[in-house]
This record gives sequence, structure tokens and C-alpha cells, in this order.
Amino acid sequence: MSTTARILAIMGSGETSPTMVKTHRQLIGRLTQPNAVVLDTPYGFQENAPELALRAVEYFDVSVNTAITPLGLTRMIGADPLVVQQGLSALTDADYVFAGPGSPTYALRQWKNTQVSHILHEKLQRGGIVTFSSAAALTIGTRTVPVYEIYKCGEEPYWLEGLNLLSELNIPAAVIPHYNNTEGGHHDTRFCYLGEVRLQMLEQQLDEGEYVLGIDEHTGIVIDLNERTAEVVGNGVVTLRVKGNSTTFASGEILSIEQLQNPSVAPSATPTPSVVVRATPQVEATSLVAVAQQRREEFETALALGNANDATRAVLELENDIKLWSADTLTGTDADAAREILRSMIVKLGTAATGGLADPRERVAPYVEALLAIRKIVRAEKRFDLSDIVRDALALAHIEVRDTPDGVEWLLQVPE
Repeated sequence: MSTTARILAIMGSGETSPTMVKTHRQLIGRLTQPNAVVLDTPYGFQENAPELALRAVEYFDVSVNTAITPLGLTRMIGADPLVVQQGLSALTDADYVFAGPGSPTYALRQWKNTQVSHILHEKLQRGGIVTFSSAAALTIGTRTVPVYEIYKCGEEPYWLEGLNLLSELNIPAAVIPHYNNTEGGHHDTRFCYLGEVRLQMLEQQLDEGEYVLGIDEHTGIVIDLNERTAEVVGNGVVTLRVKGNSTTFASGEILSIEQLQNPSVAPSATPTPSVVVRATPQVEATSLVAVAQQRREEFETALALGNANDATRAVLELENDIKLWSADTLTGTDADAAREILRSMIVKLGTAATGGLADPRERVAPYVEALLAIRKIVRAEKRFDLSDIVRDALALAHIEVRDTPDGVEWLLQVPE
């Protein structure tokens, strides 16, 4: 162990997206010689578990500039005892533990009757940083929502016993990530796909004093056990919901541990301004599609202004955005949509390269105006035959001449 820091970081989602890079870097920066591991159990049942592990490794290597090692604890029940013990030993030695997507039910089942819970509690007592997000975040509190069983299988809402890492600070909360989820479109998928009705049913099952700690997507709360403070980070808000009544805290706000221990009497958080310094402009968004749409707007604006450099820059930045978001396990079809936007931008660049970005009207205007001046003279002299010759010559050049009450107008018709 290389640190005496005792930190529990909980993220609502986006744990391997650009939105959480800054938070991971700041947490890793608390360590002298970081020994980081991925607790890979939550997604261990998935066929693409090795791919998810690789994404995490690449994300930390490229974006966080830190090496991280999967523990190989994707399955513990019935697994080789030597492999399990090796994974648990590596978990004990690590000072940065990261876990994310998957199934909270599967993870808890695999961790039951093992030393995982004990090791994590010890880490928070003696020194270490535990960063749990998404499915893993669901397991941190007093109780755990079995999301798949309720949302996908239609079981009546119920709680599972959680790891309750929050007990290290006497915080009686059940953690719900993806708190502001909107994937359902016309149906309510807030509160990690539960919706308001099912969340109310679950709240009725909580003991007196227990409450819901909700964390928006691409948002986190960093709880410092030494400083006894909790800072909200990311793009959204953290919600303390007590019997249906909610108090929210925005990014940059700092709560005391006492507020988390008893939110029903907690005072308002005090905003703490944070200064973000960036080497290059970045788009703040909560999904790859949102980023791609912003890049497309920048691209279209640049084309309209005839700025080839800025248009090209928008294309290159979107390509880099797609790479940065590739590690995000929740991207889904966003990557396909972003690539389609990128392709359309490239096609438009090709069209601009062929036809030019400058307004062709500006190039021919001096010649057209000169001919129209001649036409005006001959029309005044009633030499309409010459006037028609000028008009027909302009028409052959795809320039339409219109005589209006306000004067002569002309329109350049660009051939398809």
C-alpha cells in the first residue's frame, strides 16, 4: 500500500468515458505509487467480459495515464481456488480498486462467503481508494436494487443486502446510480430504470433512518473518510431522497459527513468553485451522440463561413472523440450514430474540395455587374435586341436576370 488516503468514490455512470477522466486522475494523484486493479466480478457472467476488461485497461492507460490490472475474479463460485486466492491477494495489496458495469445481483452472489467485502472494508479503514460505478455502485449501500430482476424480468420491487461500505461512516443509505436515466423515452426509467412508482414501493421497505442516495449519470461523489467531506463531481447532481423528499447537490458542492449521516436535517451544501484548465477546447456532454452532434454544428458553421481549417478540425476532433468514448461500456449504438455523422462530414468536405468553399457569386459578380450595366444602357436606348443578347448570354452561364420594381436582380444557378 502506498497511501494513507481513505476515499470511497461512487459514480452514477460514465466510469470509462471522457467525463470521468479528471476525477480518476485526481484520485490516482493521491497515491505515491499507485497499484490499481479492476474488480471484474460484476460483468463476469457476460460473454464479452474479456473485452470489457481490456477497455478498462486501455482507458486507464490512455486517458488516466495509469496501469491497471484486472483481478480475474469474474467467477468465484466453483472457480479454481488458487485463481480466486491470487485475485483476493492482489485485491488486498491494491490501493486503487475500480469496479463498474454488470449485474449487482451476480456480483453479490459471487462475493458472498468470500473475503471481498472484508478486504474492501479494511481498505477504507486503513488506507486505499475504492471507486465503484454503475452496477458496482448499487452494492455499496445498506441495500442493493436487483435491477435486472425487477426491470427486465418483472419481479416485484425488493431489496438485497448490500456490501454497506458506507457503514464505515455510519451513512444509512441505499445507493442508486443512473438516477436521471432517460433511455426509456416515453416511459420512466429514472432511478436506475426503476421509475417513480417502483422507487416509492422500495422506499416503503426501508427501515427508519434509511434513505436513497441517488447519483446522476456521468456524475460522482467522492467521500473522503479522513477529511469527513463528500464532493460532488461530474456533469449532474447527487440527490439525498428521504421518504420521497429530495435535496440535490450540484457538481463542485461539498457536503459534510454529518449531512450524509442524517440528510433529513442537513443544511444546504456550500458551493465550492472549481477552476478547470484545459489545453484545448473540449465539448462537455454526457454521451458520444451529444458530442457528435456538437461537432457537426461546429462543422456546419465552419462550412457556412467558408472556413476549411475549422471544418477539418471539427472532423478530426470527432474522430478523436469516438476513440476517447470507445472505452465507455454504455455507449451502445452511439458509436454507430457518431460514425455516421463523421462520414457525412467527410462527404461534405469532399464536395467542398471539388466545388470550393468560397461563394461562386463573389467570383463572377464583377463580370455580371459589368454586363448588366451595358444591358441597362441599351435598354434605356430601347435597343431591346441587344438587351436580350446580354440576358441570353448570362442565361447560358447559369445566371438568371430578373427585372423587379426595385431594380435588376440576378441569381447564380449552380449546376447539379
